[in-house]
Amino acid sequence: MAAHPFSNHPIAASGKGLGSFGAGDTLGDVAGLGWNILAEDVSLPVAVLRGERIAHNLAWMRDFIGRYGVKLAPHGKTTMSPALFQRQLDHGAWGITLATASQTRAAYLHGVRRVLLANQLVGRGNMAIIAALQADADFDFYCCVDSAANADALGAYFAERGQTLKVLLELGVTGGRTGARDAVAEDEVLAAIARQPALKLAGIELYEGVLKEEADIRAFLQRAAGRLRRLCDDGAITTDTAILSGAGSAWYDIVAAEWTGLTLSRPVDIVLRPGCYLTHDVGIYKASQARIDASNPVAREMNASLLPALQLWAYVQSLPEPGRAIIALGKRDAAFDAGLPLPALQHRPGEAAPRAVPAHWQLSGMMDQHAYLDGLQPGDDIAVGDLIAFEISHPCLTFDKWRQLAIVDEGYTVTELVETFF
Repeated sequence: MAAHPFSNHPIAASGKGLGSFGAGDTLGDVAGLGWNILAEDVSLPVAVLRGERIAHNLAWMRDFIGRYGVKLAPHGKTTMSPALFQRQLDHGAWGITLATASQTRAAYLHGVRRVLLANQLVGRGNMAIIAALQADADFDFYCCVDSAANADALGAYFAERGQTLKVLLELGVTGGRTGARDAVAEDEVLAAIARQPALKLAGIELYEGVLKEEADIRAFLQRAAGRLRRLCDDGAITTDTAILSGAGSAWYDIVAAEWTGLTLSRPVDIVLRPGCYLTHDVGIYKASQARIDASNPVAREMNASLLPALQLWAYVQSLPEPGRAIIALGKRDAAFDAGLPLPALQHRPGEAAPRAVPAHWQLSGMMDQHAYLDGLQPGDDIAVGDLIAFEISHPCLTFDKWRQLAIVDEGYTVTELVETFF
């Protein structure tokens, strides 16, 4: 993978998952330090990104989006890593999606110049962050509104500062998250936007991931497309190009298929926002991708599929009783909200290469710094000091536990570190 543009940043000595380095060493020096995970050159536990798989996933999503002729604004909250944002932009992303004003500022300070805030911008402190960033004429920003109260507050705040703010009407569904639930609520928000000269209505946004049935998702998407068509026809969209945005990491194929080819009375950018494709996983998104690979005609024509690229390596710390090992890995290191990490590889220092773990080994629980590896059987070859690689479900809540993650080659030599800014 190409070197990222933050190579002059110092290695954070207070971080975890690091090897030995000099006081003045930077991220750009990491490749020359020769750290290798299997040679025990770094402190474990360590979070690693498999470089070849990251590159594959970037290219796969670029090609998938390109075949549908839509735009990609991957959700940056997954990684909050500007170095990874840059890779996504280098692979054709239209912009980066974020969830908060502080995330937006972190991205801006590392070079991101187009942000879709897939959320409401509420409160003067948050508005102040965006107003400061909008002093840069090159910064292109959009946020969502779903209430007249929020539209009025935004309009008053940005008018006081002599700025305009581009907003997207967010549509929602009963029992979901944010978003106007019905046409009456939508009309109230639109009326509030129209009476605020500082607000420019740019289009419509939604998040379909709160729905579980494909038919309901398609109906939701059709509702959004129909509303945007009427807004364009009525002259309510006040930007040169309309925006229609949806798609988390589970149903992006349905969003692309429903909205591709949409014709309106003005140009439209259809912007999809999956974020977890970059690292994929072996849990909830593996299941979603299996559906996509089986049912989507574009995915079926493409080479391979998305590959899990995020691993956690940790030591066998103790073998206190038959059938159980204690692993030096815990809730401080790995997501556990969508299933516990899955053991995948075992490596004994001094051996040539890792081997697959027995299928009957499974984590049964995690504490802050410990995990229970159960299911060990008589004759299983496991020892204190062995390295175990775990794969995860839901990458978002693993990334936020690491200030730096190691990118490794297929031999587990560290080629660089990437930072996170949660």
